[in-house]
Parts: sequence; C-alpha cells; structure tokens
Amino acid sequence: MECHVYYEGDDDPEKCTARRLEQFDEAILYRKMSQVPYGVVLNPHADRALSPADAEEGLGTLVALDCSWESAEAASFRMNGVHRALPFLVAANPINYGRPFRLTTVEALAGACCIFGERDRAEELLEPFRWGETFLTLNEEPLRRYSECADSSEVVAVQEEYLADAEEDETETANDGDGTTAE
Repeated sequence: MECHVYYEGDDDPEKCTARRLEQFDEAILYRKMSQVPYGVVLNPHADRALSPADAEEGLGTLVALDCSWESAEAASFRMNGVHRALPFLVAANPINYGRPFRLTTVEALAGACCIFGERDRAEELLEPFRWGETFLTLNEEPLRRYSECADSSEVVAVQEEYLADAEEDETETANDGDGTTAE
C-alpha cells in the first residue's frame, strides 16, 4: 500500500509524523495539492466511512493530509480520489493520547492499512514511533472488527457500538457511585 501525504507544514516540524515517514521512505510528501496522486483520501469530513471495500477503489494508494487540527477544515481536503472518513479510533500519540478521532497522520494511515487487511504495512509505518505499537494495541479490537466488515454501513454499525460504549463510560465516570452526578 503506497502512502502519499499532502503536507501543509503548519504544525511543529519536530512532532510531524508525516515528515518522519518521509525520512524512513514510508510515505511521499507533496507540497502542492495538484501533485497528489489519485487514491483513497482519508478525510474526516467525508460522507462515508472507510471500509475494506474501498481498498480497490484507491488502486493501492492511500492519501492523507498533514496539517494542524486547527486548520483541518473541509476545504483543505480538495484532493482527487475517493474520500472516506476513518471510523472510531483512539490516538496513542503523546499529544492526544486516549482521545478519539484525534489521530496523527501516521496513525490515520496505519489505521486505514489495518482496515484494508494490511496489518504488516501498518506495523512498518508505525515502527519509527516509540508509541506506534501502542496505537495498534489500543485499537486492536475495533481495527479487527472494521477489517471484517463488507462495506461502509457495516463499519458505521460497529463504530456506533464503540461510540455508545464510550458515552456509557463517560456517564459512569461522572457518577460518584450512588447514582448522583459528581460536581
């Protein structure tokens, strides 16, 4: 699975996972959107969830946008390709550890590879990061389940289970044990 990244360069270069992927020859970075090849574009604003069925649509090419979360507007994702949103996954990176949907570029690419049944490729992408294996461990069950889905609607159904569980966990945390809400 080829990984390509449109690089906006608006985040901290020391913490940029896309630049590190480029250093290890695991991804190709582009500074002009027009240069980015056609593929499956990982876009949090997309109308459909990524599923194993999308692997053939992108012709073996994954495309991500590397930018600051503050600038990740829908207009930033005007790349050619099949746009898909990643389903519920939890970040393992030090900045957003444990936060759902707040993935780094490498986490997004690795998650997509796992959904496409290419776990070995995901491990290769994550190897240069000391927290990389943690991402796969934290998301082991959802990634396995998403990879077993036939299409986007099945992925969304699985995601809804995780979102309901996360909401339930939040409610339990807010309660102090006697059914009242903690203040």
